[in-house]
Amino acid sequence: MESNGHVEDIRSAAEAVAAEEEEDDASVAPLHQIESLCMRCGENGMTRLLLTRIPHFREVVLMAFECPHCNERNNEVQFAGQLQPKGCHYRLEVPAGRTEILNRQVVKSDSASIKIPELDFEIPPEAQRGSLSTVEGIITRALDGLQALQDERKKIDPEKAAAIDQFLDKLRSLLTGDSTFTFELDDPAGNSFIENPYAPSPDPLLSIRFYERTPEQAAALGFLAEPTAAGEPAPEENNLMSDTMPHGSVGAVAGRRAIAQGNPDEVAAALCRYSAPEEVDTLPSSCGACGVKCETRFYATKIPYFREVIVMATTCDICGYRSSELKPGGEIPQKGKRITLRVKNLRDLSRDVIKADSAGVKVPELELELTSGTLGGLVTTVEGLITKICESLERVHGFTLGDSTEEWKKKKWADFKLRLSQLLSLEEEWTLIIDDALAGSFVSPATDAIEDDKQLTIEEYERSWEQNEELGLNDMDTSSADTAYHTNA
Repeated sequence: MESNGHVEDIRSAAEAVAAEEEEDDASVAPLHQIESLCMRCGENGMTRLLLTRIPHFREVVLMAFECPHCNERNNEVQFAGQLQPKGCHYRLEVPAGRTEILNRQVVKSDSASIKIPELDFEIPPEAQRGSLSTVEGIITRALDGLQALQDERKKIDPEKAAAIDQFLDKLRSLLTGDSTFTFELDDPAGNSFIENPYAPSPDPLLSIRFYERTPEQAAALGFLAEPTAAGEPAPEENNLMSDTMPHGSVGAVAGRRAIAQGNPDEVAAALCRYSAPEEVDTLPSSCGACGVKCETRFYATKIPYFREVIVMATTCDICGYRSSELKPGGEIPQKGKRITLRVKNLRDLSRDVIKADSAGVKVPELELELTSGTLGGLVTTVEGLITKICESLERVHGFTLGDSTEEWKKKKWADFKLRLSQLLSLEEEWTLIIDDALAGSFVSPATDAIEDDKQLTIEEYERSWEQNEELGLNDMDTSSADTAYHTNA
């Protein structure tokens, strides 16, 4: 394990690099060197650090260690930017004979785990440090790690060594293309990535899912820790890692799905166009960042042509954390909703949009399709939604404009961004489709009567069994609650 002093040196070195870059106003950050202990021979080696930013991805710290005494070398990638709002799960199908898929770039952060279900094989986060590699490189590194101690195993436990040899043969067959397998990468921090060569179009072999972190995952990343004095146990009522959640926990603490999460001022400004709160209530809650007690303010209102909603806002006076959410009121609708807007003029770009976490977005003119959960919940405008889509695609497919990217890929992205900008400049009419199985999304009409808005079409449809299964509705039993409700009524 690295000592605390070593970690502090790296932190100070990274800060020094950032300060020098800011002072010199240079496009390339300087290389920083620190003397550090070699874990193999015990002598001092040299660690070189470079704080840089991968274009349209995020900030990273590149570290390279070399010992002149024993020639030990080690390279690592650590993320210097903030954690992402949600965790990410990548699933890549690798058919037999498609060895070119093994060359796809993979960014694996320190918190990411990798699984190959067909072999019941898992690489836990602590087994491989953060790295920039390929699918083949990740598997090869795992092979080398298992092979390293085989000679010692054969002397101590021949049966176990023989079983590992058989497993290594199966792993090698994946690299030669003899077997079909699935490569799964799961990162609660949301900082990992698998290349999509067809971006921004979807890849039939690659699926991406974003999810809310569990309290256990948040604790492993250093979130929700109760600030206490040294040697003092955390108070029972504030310990968010206990089995019971504090009364009134909402939002990031409870990990519940919100229809909209964003800047509280923007949310308030958008909602007050329809109605002002008559009564604001409060309930006890806990800060989603530092875990101390705070209050959540909420009120219920009704958006015309939409539904009743509950607006909730939480502010922490200790750490300054703020969050706002818009939750649907009432029961889950029996049908899903598909909203189609024909965008023709600047007034259409300024229409209010509530995109639920369960909603997918399509722009047929660009052959662009985002599945549910890609952008999370948003309260924005049509223009803001397109801007968010562009930023999200650039962040997820971050290596498309890197120095090593092929020219045809760069040109493809440049053409796509140009077509996106043409949507906002309204050079041609285009169509925005928001498909929400929970009917929790909304686009404001341009007329007082929604039926008079000829550019806006709202369709209701029956959800499929698969959609109900994904939403957890097939196994939901509310008969007890319904009986109690009707009895009290």
